[in-house]
Amino acid sequence: MSSVVDDLVARFDQGTLSRRQLVSGLTLLAAAASTGPAAAQQTPFTSTRIDHISIQVTDMARSVEFYEKIFGLKVLNEDKENEIVRMGVTRIIVSLHRKPPVGIVDHFAIAIDDFDREAVTAELAKHGLTPEQNLDYGFFVRDPEGIPVQIVGA
Repeated sequence: MSSVVDDLVARFDQGTLSRRQLVSGLTLLAAAASTGPAAAQQTPFTSTRIDHISIQVTDMARSVEFYEKIFGLKVLNEDKENEIVRMGVTRIIVSLHRKPPVGIVDHFAIAIDDFDREAVTAELAKHGLTPEQNLDYGFFVRDPEGIPVQIVGA
C-alpha cells in the first residue's frame, strides 16, 4: 500500500493530480485498509473488489498503447460511438473515455455480492441515497464528495 501512496504523492508533486484527487485516492486507500470481516457484517453490502477505474483521456491511441506496453492490458471491448475503450487481461480493469476534462478518474466501480438492482436500490434508500443510471457511470451513487461510485455485481 505504501507504493500506492508514494505514487499518489509523486503525481500530486508533479502537478498531474489535483489536491481533490489526492485526498480522494488516500481516502479510498484508508477505507479499503480499514474494512475487514467485522466491518463487512455491519454494512448493507459485501464489497469484493474495485471492479474498474474510468479515466478521461485526451489521446485514446496513446493511452491504449501505454496500458498495453506498460501493464500488458488488452482491449477487451470498445464503444466507438462514445469513445470508450475497456482494457484488462481477463476482465475490465481500466476504462478509457476520450472526453474533457482529461486527466481525471471520473468514477470507480465497486463489485458487490448478490447484486440485484431492485434490492440494492431499496437498501440504498434506507441510507438516504438514490441511485442514478447513465452512460458514463452505469448504476451509481455519489459519495459525500460527489464522486460517482458505480455498483456492479461481483
